[in-house]
Amino acid sequence: MANVIKLRKGLDINLIGCAQEQLLPVKPSKEYALVPDDFTGLTPKVVVREGDHVRAGDPLFVDKGCSEVSFASPVSGSVTSVERGERRKVLRVKVVADEQQEFVDFGIKDLAGLSADEVKDCLLKAGLFGFINQLPYAVSTRPDTTPKAIFVSALRDKPLQGDFEFELKGQERDFQTGLSALAKIAKVYLGIGVKQTAEALVNAKDVEVNVFDGPCPAGNVGVQVNHISPVNKGETVWTVEPTAVIFFGRLFNTGKVNLTRRVAVAGSMVKNTGYVDVLVGTPLQDILADNVKGGCHVRILNGNPLTGTIATDETVLGAHTSEVTVIPEGDDVNELAGWIMPRFNDFSTSHSYFTWLQGKKAYNLDARIKGGERHMIMSGEYDKVLPMDIYGEYLIKSIISGNIDSQEQLGIYEVSPEDFALAEFVDSSKLPLQKIVREGLDILRKENA
Repeated sequence: MANVIKLRKGLDINLIGCAQEQLLPVKPSKEYALVPDDFTGLTPKVVVREGDHVRAGDPLFVDKGCSEVSFASPVSGSVTSVERGERRKVLRVKVVADEQQEFVDFGIKDLAGLSADEVKDCLLKAGLFGFINQLPYAVSTRPDTTPKAIFVSALRDKPLQGDFEFELKGQERDFQTGLSALAKIAKVYLGIGVKQTAEALVNAKDVEVNVFDGPCPAGNVGVQVNHISPVNKGETVWTVEPTAVIFFGRLFNTGKVNLTRRVAVAGSMVKNTGYVDVLVGTPLQDILADNVKGGCHVRILNGNPLTGTIATDETVLGAHTSEVTVIPEGDDVNELAGWIMPRFNDFSTSHSYFTWLQGKKAYNLDARIKGGERHMIMSGEYDKVLPMDIYGEYLIKSIISGNIDSQEQLGIYEVSPEDFALAEFVDSSKLPLQKIVREGLDILRKENA
């Protein structure tokens, strides 16, 4: 019997444009790219040159601090460019795909006969180990870390996120193989939602299944860690995105690296919402081809509206991205009388607008902040939407002030930036909380190195 954990704090934001359970057609891209910034905490060292030919599964770059950790090309083809930014930072490595794809053959593996070190070695050689993150610091982990547990959250409950159950269809065997492989390394906790009924989730083998009943952010892996096995100073847990578990399973079942994932295409400015099966590194322009409404300025997000990054013409599907969303930008909106209007179509967490009387209405929100940054108000806003045993406002203040001792006492080792996404949404001070937490974690990691 699965353990049910009920959460009271949080906030569900119901937006127009959720992905329908249908597969949308998409043409294969000519060019793909792998972006080092998708793997937080990594210092990349490129191991290919322009003009080199690579196979799917060959490394494009490695972690400079741990060269064992490599990152595999999603396709076979010719390396066209290694794009760099300021101070020669590697932005992306581009590969033009061959018409006939070639794969590195890592060999089909029988998990029953593999040890923990052999499982790690398989993932390292295939360039997939970097898909494993860790707490503390919310960064890509390294093979010399010893996790006390591994957490996988199959619950996606942020606004406009895709349904993992739909993504899982037809891939149940690979998912189970991936879970069993991780279970060789440490105890695995699988978090699911109370409404999820897929057999591969509810009755997953070799793992402990925990059911989370509550509003967003119940699906955040950090929230689940906090309620099951909190991270203390000196401890490490690994966290794995559920699609990465499928990647691992495919490797052991087929002996090949296949980075195809089912991605939700959502948002009020999308003509036809649904899902597409595409490779990591596919240009978003190819995913959204002829599927964006006109009539107003739009914001394309590589991810969901709470944690996604703003896309440009060069943006490709992120390694951990499960949805592409398109919402109104809002910079071309002219409102009569501004804030004085009753705003029947605007969402509010307080009783400022009459929409609090309209129940579970779906909203078409744009990207405007609607206010400027101001002094931090200690109002308890964060605590209402942060179902973790920490004092969110005090932690943010200690990060801003640079008080490391206070940060440690207030639980910074347990959090990741996405845990503060909802707090950032409701924050009347308009502070960039996710950015603040990321910078605080980076400083703390350097101090403890």
